[in-house]
Amino acid sequence: MNPLYEQMKTSVFERMSNLAVERGAVNLGQGFPDFGWPEEILDAAANALRDGSNQYPPSRGLMALRDAVATHYNRYQGLSLSADHVCVTSGATEALGAAIFATVQAGDEVILLTPAYDSYAPMVRSAGAIVREVALQPPGWRIDAAALEGAITPKTRAIIFNNPHNPAGRMFEREELETLARIAREHDLIVISDEVWEHVVLSDQPFVPLSSLPGMAERTIKVGSAGKIFLLTGWKVGWMIGSPELAAVVARAHLFINFSTPPNLQSAVAFGLEVGEPWIAAMRPRFTRARDRLVGGLRDAGFDVIGGEATYFVCVDLAASGIAMDDESFALAAVEQAGVAVIPLSAFAADDPPRHLVRLCFAKKDETIDAGIAAMARAKELLG
Repeated sequence: MNPLYEQMKTSVFERMSNLAVERGAVNLGQGFPDFGWPEEILDAAANALRDGSNQYPPSRGLMALRDAVATHYNRYQGLSLSADHVCVTSGATEALGAAIFATVQAGDEVILLTPAYDSYAPMVRSAGAIVREVALQPPGWRIDAAALEGAITPKTRAIIFNNPHNPAGRMFEREELETLARIAREHDLIVISDEVWEHVVLSDQPFVPLSSLPGMAERTIKVGSAGKIFLLTGWKVGWMIGSPELAAVVARAHLFINFSTPPNLQSAVAFGLEVGEPWIAAMRPRFTRARDRLVGGLRDAGFDVIGGEATYFVCVDLAASGIAMDDESFALAAVEQAGVAVIPLSAFAADDPPRHLVRLCFAKKDETIDAGIAAMARAKELLG
């Protein structure tokens, strides 16, 4: 067996979710919503399954969906895209993998801004490349230009960037984006920009796609997700967007990873993007209310909470909350003794990760949030 894969741990999300099921615990760990998907999109998928083709669709995606993705971003983000900029993938994770395999060679170095989603580093290593971590520091999680510059070497090929940021639950400011863009231009780097949370923005700050900054359209691979837009994470319909030349290269990598994505789901997502503005508009108040319910309850229980301006996530600072345990020990004890699953942030970095923070998901029904708050209060009494 390849020793690279022997070294990889099972995903922390899978481990904590399995423990939640085994213990009958409230799952505030894995980032999936338990409410709110549009029934009309489900109906569109069912109709396409019965009445449409169930054979291989084009590898780059149905033209209807590629057109819909381009039109969606032109409308919402002021981009100038066509179907030639788009490749449909089986979820955003596959888009990330295709982007990495298409642009990185063995021996290249790839910078991750940590804490980073746990699939980035294994995929970089699978491409034969070397991971270089640049740590964002809590509670602000800001991009430090000097730290980023200091990580670049002659072997640096790409930066993987996530905005809005999971697990920090924040959105980077334009000044930070301009810093990242300047560094990418000066060092001729590709930026793989994971922007799946672009519609889950709960502050007044507008979302700015990295590719819209000067000189970035030709060196940015933007990754998006229908699962995050329509709360249908199990569908695994995503896409990557780049210049036509860059998109064509990534599409060739996608061709040999997964080839294509179920055509009925593609048809349904195209329908959703064309008529889904009311659903997208309703997302912000719905998630803002859920966030405020969770954050208010946690603070009433004595927890120090950070983040929550974007994504489904907030973090609890264990040390500031009077809990003298590292994040992994707390997460294990919380699910086993108090009945709530959370995610330790140390799983999102390898080099000296923060060990005093855990991540919680608020994309839940009121009753799930309330049960989670009660369980976290028990955890504080037992472990604080």
